[in-house]
Amino acid sequence: MRRFARTVVTAALAAAVVAGTAGWASADAQAAVTGPLPGTAAWRADSVSGRPLPDPARTAPREVARFFAGLDEARARGLVRSHPLVVGNLDGAPLPLRYEANRLAVLATGEARFASLAEPGRQILAFDPRGRGQVAEVFGDLGRAAHVSVIVPGSDNDAAGHDRRRTPYTGPAGMARALRAAAGDATAVIAWTGYTTPVGVGLDAAEDRLAAAGAVRLARLTEGLDAVGAPDPVLFCHSYGSVVCGLAARHTDATDIVALGSPGMRARTVAGLHTGARVWAARGPSDWISNVPNVEFAGLGHGADPTSAAFGARRIPAGDVSGHTGYFTPGTQSLKAFAAIATGETR
Repeated sequence: MRRFARTVVTAALAAAVVAGTAGWASADAQAAVTGPLPGTAAWRADSVSGRPLPDPARTAPREVARFFAGLDEARARGLVRSHPLVVGNLDGAPLPLRYEANRLAVLATGEARFASLAEPGRQILAFDPRGRGQVAEVFGDLGRAAHVSVIVPGSDNDAAGHDRRRTPYTGPAGMARALRAAAGDATAVIAWTGYTTPVGVGLDAAEDRLAAAGAVRLARLTEGLDAVGAPDPVLFCHSYGSVVCGLAARHTDATDIVALGSPGMRARTVAGLHTGARVWAARGPSDWISNVPNVEFAGLGHGADPTSAAFGARRIPAGDVSGHTGYFTPGTQSLKAFAAIATGETR
């Protein structure tokens, strides 16, 4: 009985510390934002020259790409003006149209917390104002890039905190900027805060409920990249984001999956991810995530340590990484290794 009690306590401890960047704090349960975006009903009721518009929920990104390829510029831009929130989030739609649509969608919210996303030069690939807000931003020329990487962040990330200028290498946008600077101009990097992340420390961070919803969206993102002719991506998955990547692994065509500061990927070994991607793992010496028991009990905890020999991932040097969020700091061994993976130099 005492052994069982200790097991329960261990799982509870895992639940208490498996979070992204918040540290020790209370947490609020989050509802995953899913379902049709506002404006979807009007989109479905509309048409172009008698042709129905592609259903955002049911049309594959390649079919969306074919639909837009059959439109002239005037009709395509008319859809952007009439349905910015839908076009901006429609995987497979032309990239310039999505950037413009999301600029209009951000401005239409009239909310100060999102205003910076509409600044000139920003390339917002996706924007969902519901809840805490979700956003994906492109750094570089995604349409011409030889290599593409996607940053999948962990807890406490949303559209409002997507770009943390005061701590420039810890938020999704800062991580993406640092990676692109290290990898070079031939690489485009997407900062993908495209799912509802846990807040603080609590059951959300120890369960896979939010990660499962995020995995569906991440897989759809990679389908959309295929549809517009972008190279197969490398996924850089931080903290709880590595749980998302673990669940999405079998449904993406990623060339590489990198887990950093990971509490586990919901698999016992690399083979359990059922992916053809190469899997890498990094953990810094002062990362508090190392104190998280690598257990999975009654749905709590995320399983094996990806940096363990038994898991089977390729190790990334991270001896000079500071804390839980320092993996993309310029000059670190980890960032140098990330750039080599992003550009295919390690193949």
